[in-house]
Amino acid sequence: MKLENISVMGAGSWGTALSKLLADTGREVKVWCYEKDVADGINNSHENHVFLPGFTLPENLKAFNDFEPVLKNANLVLSVIPGHALRSVWKSAGKHLGKDALILSCTKGIEYESGRLMTDVITEEVGSGVNMACLSGPSFAREVAAGLPSAVVVASEDIKLAESVQKEISGPEFRIYSSDDVKGVELGGALKNVIAIAAGAAEGMGLGTNAMAALITRGLAEITRLAVALGANPFTLSGLSGMGDLVLTCTGPLSRNRKVGERLAHGETISDIIASMNMVAEGYYTARSVHKVSNEAGVEMAISEIIYKVLYEDFDIRKAVGMLMQRNLKQEREF
Repeated sequence: MKLENISVMGAGSWGTALSKLLADTGREVKVWCYEKDVADGINNSHENHVFLPGFTLPENLKAFNDFEPVLKNANLVLSVIPGHALRSVWKSAGKHLGKDALILSCTKGIEYESGRLMTDVITEEVGSGVNMACLSGPSFAREVAAGLPSAVVVASEDIKLAESVQKEISGPEFRIYSSDDVKGVELGGALKNVIAIAAGAAEGMGLGTNAMAALITRGLAEITRLAVALGANPFTLSGLSGMGDLVLTCTGPLSRNRKVGERLAHGETISDIIASMNMVAEGYYTARSVHKVSNEAGVEMAISEIIYKVLYEDFDIRKAVGMLMQRNLKQEREF
């Protein structure tokens, strides 16, 4: 499948970094921006001053505030829209999409109302005949924009589609692996954001590296437990979109979700934290989705459930450690 005309839906930090990555190869890339001032900044000063300041963007990266010029004739469309806005955007934008276009979902999340993954939401709004793939893995936007080495994974139920995207987007500093496990790749990318909030809280409370290692390991166990219950391959969760992304988001200083946990540990309220952020911390929304989906599936998610209580039921984050440590003892591999 030839993927020549490339567009990006969403000009947050990740959407802008991916747009820059593609435009740096010399191809013309069109990006849709929700905010007109962001589009004007990209076109006039070649910088996204709001979401990715400090990076000069190529002149062959063109920004628009309308759907039609971005989607018309595009045969590869990267969807980088925040999860809570994804359905409403594609409900309006889908009619402008060409019938042979391939949509690459780059958003990490689970829709709360439906419990649906991002590729499912897009498919429902655009139509079941759309070619669909997803991209996930350990990749901070600023490091990708800076050209630092990164490795991610692209998944599609049609492995040939995944391999087409893999060949089209991979570059010297951006290595892509392919997979046919869409559920595993999407769930790993979404669920790790909730664990990262817990990791940030542990860091903020000064609980030490022993606690951090335990939290990441047990976090991966519960991520895998739910993903497998929902039909994912367990081996996917030990790869880039599972363990790789979890380690990055729990330990990296650029992690917005980790920062939320740190600020909670320092006594700030979640409402004040969210109101002060100009970029989305997806873990805040995903925690609510995980609570719903795991209960419906009958899967125990001890860490994720505690974070849900902290975020939505005003549970004291400092009491969470004792609750987790004093749970009934189990075999390590007990699911």
